Amino acid sequence: MTALTLSTAAAPGLRVDAIVVGVAKVTGSASGDLVVAPGAEAVDKAYDGRLAGVLETLGASGGEGEVTKLPAPSGFKAPLVLAVGLGALPEKDGSFSAETLRRAAGAAARALAGTKKAGFALPVEDAADAGAVGEGVLLGAYSFDAYKDIAKDAKAAKNGKAPLGEATLLGGKPRDKAFKAALERATAVSEELNRARDLINTPPNDLNPEAFAAVAQAAAKEHGIKVQVLDEKALAKGGYGGILGVGAGSASTPRLVKLSYTSSKAKKHLAFVGKGITYDSGGISLKPAGHNETMKCDMSGAAAVFAAVVAAARLNLEVNVTGWLALAENMPSGSATRPGDVLRMYSGKTVEVLNTDAEGRLVLADAIAKASEENPDAIVDVATLTGAMMLALGNRTFGIMANDDAFRSAVHEAAEEVGEAAWPMPLPEHLKKGMDSPTADIANMGERYGGGLVAGLFLKEFVGEGITWAHLDIAGPAFNEQGPFGYTPKGGTGSAVRTLVRLAELTAVGDLG
Repeated sequence: MTALTLSTAAAPGLRVDAIVVGVAKVTGSASGDLVVAPGAEAVDKAYDGRLAGVLETLGASGGEGEVTKLPAPSGFKAPLVLAVGLGALPEKDGSFSAETLRRAAGAAARALAGTKKAGFALPVEDAADAGAVGEGVLLGAYSFDAYKDIAKDAKAAKNGKAPLGEATLLGGKPRDKAFKAALERATAVSEELNRARDLINTPPNDLNPEAFAAVAQAAAKEHGIKVQVLDEKALAKGGYGGILGVGAGSASTPRLVKLSYTSSKAKKHLAFVGKGITYDSGGISLKPAGHNETMKCDMSGAAAVFAAVVAAARLNLEVNVTGWLALAENMPSGSATRPGDVLRMYSGKTVEVLNTDAEGRLVLADAIAKASEENPDAIVDVATLTGAMMLALGNRTFGIMANDDAFRSAVHEAAEEVGEAAWPMPLPEHLKKGMDSPTADIANMGERYGGGLVAGLFLKEFVGEGITWAHLDIAGPAFNEQGPFGYTPKGGTGSAVRTLVRLAELTAVGDLG
């Protein structure tokens, strides 16, 4: 993991491999003039005030995330200057948003893969800015190399596969409590988010429900979190028909993991529930060719919940947070649940399974019903639930549904605050009729159109009476199949981790509900 430090040193004398500066485009400029962003004055001065002009000559436009490298000026200890685009210069006060800084730092950190140490001279006006830059660096430097021996691969090392080793944030105040706290928070949240990415990227032959549960147990022991793991025998005894039904076709048996972080000063209790399908073949309703290759990511919701609970513990938040990881592998076999089968869920409701590829809602329903027994102040479930949500919102935005409009808005605001793209979605009651079953209390499928909303309505049926609930469908942003951007890598992204952590923080200080 990349190390973060704060420094008040001047850029010219800093012994690093590269100095990172920000550049922006002046809005409305006919010539597209660049300006060097605050924080890099000493660097610009060393270029006789002509750094922006030099960068324009090299083709830099100041576009967000654009990276331009050039030799450092005479007298610098660092051999390289890396300019990263911040986008348009803010017109009002010239201050860049936290998300702009986060993305720029992430793009720079990724471009510096293979570098031992870099100094970041980006705009830092306060501790919040320092935290955003630090978070961007740690998330942008992420690399999943567990299955690559880059240490012995000279070519890979030469091509810079190893992540940036250390990042020094210039303009910070090493002895200032607020700055130190901001970096500590950035480190805790980013490390746990990156752990979630590691889990998502791990091949399903190495991460089945039992292995995921073992990872959760180890982390819980390390951070003082209580953990309970229900294996297939305990699930059968407890009547968890949804989780057992989904896992029935696999040689890898399902698990339900409960992680409990408690604070002696807590006044509120949040329950996070995550879909943890460690591999989703679709079951008997087998997915078509071309749709199976990335289905190791179908446990991204559980990974997000796991990371958020551990982050809450590391940050010592004054709120009780319980995480429920509903883990199963959905496979076809002679013992698999068939379309037409009826499952009796933990809540007692019966569900007619019309499509075994609509399995996520089944494991979530059992976990939500169980979480409701503790009567938390709110339940938030997270899942890569429906392709329909991707059709509605694309592959970078997750949908938010809830049984309370104010809570849905609060979740949306928390997501925006931390830089996670999200959008509030409705739960139209008329769609519920499509799930009527002549055989059971409810079917696991409804109308084709609005499928993401239908799934939300299904889950709503299993929320305890009077409990505030929100559902995050992260099917789009959970796994990035395109190229990396900003601080987002290719592969597992850790979507929703930061939103959940922010919800816990807001609840701890009484600013959420």
